[in-house]
Amino acid sequence: MAPIHVDETAGSDTTGNGTADQPYQTLGFAVFSSSGTDTYLTRKDPNGSYEEPTQSSLKKAKKTAEGIERKKKKQEELAAREAKEQGEAREKREKLLEESKKIVLTEDPSLPQAVKSKINRLADLRTKRVRVSGWVHRLRDQKGIIFLVVRDGTGYLQTVLSGNVAATYEALTLTLESTVEVVGTLQAVPEGKQAPGGHELIVDYWKVLGAAPGAEDAFTNRLNEKSDPSIQADLRHLVLRGETASSVLRLRANLLSAFRESYARYNLTEVTPPCLVQTQVEGGATLFKLDYYGQPAFLTQSSQLYLETVLPSLGDVFCVQESFRAENSHTRRHLSEFTHLEAELAFLTFDELMDHIENIICTTVDILLADPESAALIKQLNPKFKAPARPFMKISYVEAIEWLNEHKIQRPEEDADGNVIKDEQGQVKMGPHKDGDDIAEAAERQMTDIIGKPVFLHGFPAELKSFYMKKIPGTGYTESCDLLMPNVGEIVGA
Repeated sequence: MAPIHVDETAGSDTTGNGTADQPYQTLGFAVFSSSGTDTYLTRKDPNGSYEEPTQSSLKKAKKTAEGIERKKKKQEELAAREAKEQGEAREKREKLLEESKKIVLTEDPSLPQAVKSKINRLADLRTKRVRVSGWVHRLRDQKGIIFLVVRDGTGYLQTVLSGNVAATYEALTLTLESTVEVVGTLQAVPEGKQAPGGHELIVDYWKVLGAAPGAEDAFTNRLNEKSDPSIQADLRHLVLRGETASSVLRLRANLLSAFRESYARYNLTEVTPPCLVQTQVEGGATLFKLDYYGQPAFLTQSSQLYLETVLPSLGDVFCVQESFRAENSHTRRHLSEFTHLEAELAFLTFDELMDHIENIICTTVDILLADPESAALIKQLNPKFKAPARPFMKISYVEAIEWLNEHKIQRPEEDADGNVIKDEQGQVKMGPHKDGDDIAEAAERQMTDIIGKPVFLHGFPAELKSFYMKKIPGTGYTESCDLLMPNVGEIVGA
């Protein structure tokens, strides 16, 4: 019989088979894998020659092999026990499910009639019997008592199912995101306990309105907190059911309402310009073009021209409209479609324009913080948020160039064609800012973050702005401004 080879350096107890080409790594495993009476050849160095092991090393290897054998038997016994337990648990589960099918819940007509309510309206209904419909947001089974957190889009409600209510087939097979109707008595949570809204529903009747998929297609198997961003993008309709995403959407709705209220306080009229247009605003290179019954048309880049059209008839106006930019860039500053809040005002000076922008921003923030719902959402999403301090700081373009150079904040150097210049090592060459430069977003944000307060950056060079920007007499600069916010960047351009 061929000898069994062991190479302590290059061998492997996992993939080896004892041949000279595929040796084991340890003598103990070699003895375990063979009859124990075979001939063994070992070596410590892959470049050395194989030799027979000493009697003492062979004796030690046999003890190692016995240990491996005992461990193997123990693992086999454990696996067999686990398989038996799993089989018994499966059998018990199947029996429990069969028994559960015999339990049929019916609503007790002797109980007080339940009041149908949305979750955000429940605070005034404590101690009463209520009826709520929603989606199963969380699910926990604890020794026969099932705790559900139900979501209806207005809030979250903790519900408690016990006894026969928790023993039905529907209860034992319930899955996340199933739609349910729950009926019961609303009670304040015991002292020291917590639940959404400070109360919980003790359920006496419930039913499944629509069961969500389980097993491989279950919600948590398709999407969870660790899912890759590409998966989250593809399953956006499921991401939106999460607490953070839904809170962002709700705060966005409150923000738009607050903006509309602010504009109303300053006597601006809302108009609704079209999205399909035949005019260019920001340049033809970023237009989405389409055929409009044989004529060229575009998705609007801005509603500015339409607002200017109605200005003589309605006075100061604003709109909340979608705008579209055909820029195939994947940065935080490039969106193909976005909600564009625009306004046009007549008969005001440039300083009055900046004051108006400041008033709108601050009034809107004050409205949001004065509302308990939106204030709670802001605290949830951005706990450190503080209302911007007034008055906003104003820095001219020329002053900003000087400030950036004083603080050693540099810009990439460019050639005459606007291409970034690199050094011999391929690194981008950086240099000081100079008059006429288009200040990059990174430099703007760095400056604003250091200053730590809202900044109106104004008076940009005419060559950097659109032709319609009003020129400052006797200079090459314009009456234009960007409002910059710390940790955010530009939020308004005018």
